[in-house]
Amino acid sequence: MAMSGAYGPAEEAESVATIRHAIERGITLIDTGDFYGHGHNELLIRRAIEGVRDKVQLSVKFGAMRGPDGAPLGIDTRPAAVKNFAAYSLKRLGVEVIDVYRPARLDPQVPIEDTVGAIADLIKAGFVRYIGLSEVGVETIRRASKVHPIVDLQIEYAIATRGPEASIFPALAELGMSATLYGVFARGLLTGSKPSGKGDFRQYMPRFAGEEGAKNASVVEKLHAFAGERGMTPAQVALAWVLAKQPTLVPIVGVRTRAQLDDALVALDRPLSASDVAAALESIVPADAIGGTRYPAQQMKALDSER
Repeated sequence: MAMSGAYGPAEEAESVATIRHAIERGITLIDTGDFYGHGHNELLIRRAIEGVRDKVQLSVKFGAMRGPDGAPLGIDTRPAAVKNFAAYSLKRLGVEVIDVYRPARLDPQVPIEDTVGAIADLIKAGFVRYIGLSEVGVETIRRASKVHPIVDLQIEYAIATRGPEASIFPALAELGMSATLYGVFARGLLTGSKPSGKGDFRQYMPRFAGEEGAKNASVVEKLHAFAGERGMTPAQVALAWVLAKQPTLVPIVGVRTRAQLDDALVALDRPLSASDVAAALESIVPADAIGGTRYPAQQMKALDSER
């Protein structure tokens, strides 16, 4: 997502080089959405995986509609729309099959059973391998899994965002599902990154603005001090915390450059101890330390995972 304008302009050649570098480093999962940059991200990935398609799994989200100016127009996961979106993603990605296909959000107008059934049809036809979900709650997960096996839930999770621990992660464990965890850096909040101006959607996020933003900056300062004491960068600490807390799940690292990727991957060789996690880091950043919701109020209301 970050490579297609979400945080402001990105350098296309570096984006392609970063994806290729990730594959060379042994990363096997590439996550995208057909609405990232109005299809730009899928075309970017097409260039990056040319000749190495067999080395990666492609996870694609669909359903989020955008106007020509980028304005959100709602969610559409009707069965006909599902198959239409898939046709365009296959074409843009230049592949014959999508590994994991998932609605980006729950469509309040369409039963999840209908949406999952449509993806199941795509599996039978050979266009999709597995079904995933994104940002849905336990009831929706259970309903979906009765229609067809669900392999994965994509959900936001970080030391700044621990909501899934209460009921979602236990439900996934019970049902034998995995999760891909996005926002592990809290969109750059934990690394000290700030909204860069026009085109950077973080300028509309409560965690980066006003009193909450100032309060959060103070918490992040302490996190940075913790990282410095251990000879790690904030990104490495944030990722290492997720790996320590959820070792069986898969964090998504939303980097834009090879340097950012290499920095983050150091966390694999610098695991945090139980003492680091509980006694030290979580005393600095307790569950309620970060103020402000992770999305603006209107978007929060639409999140099934928050109900």
